[in-house]
Amino acid sequence: MTTALDSVPRIRRGVKCTYDQIRSAHVVLFPEGVLVLNETAASVVALCDGVRSVGDIAVVLADEYSGVEPSDVAALVSRLVERRVVDVDG
Repeated sequence: MTTALDSVPRIRRGVKCTYDQIRSAHVVLFPEGVLVLNETAASVVALCDGVRSVGDIAVVLADEYSGVEPSDVAALVSRLVERRVVDVDG
């Protein structure tokens, strides 16, 4: 199930987003493991602040990256919810 564009994602408690010098990549550390993120996914996670909606995040990313589709952002947020990295309101 894809997260709705008006949903508001936020990083779950106990989750840490950082840059791993050894991997030369952005990572999300959470109790169940580690996710290695590409640059776009790292930008999405950084914008999951509990204030912006998924649609708002897509607009911000579209200004920075070409080819950003709101449905792709919503699908990524859904996968992050499934991995228990973010929660969504709405």
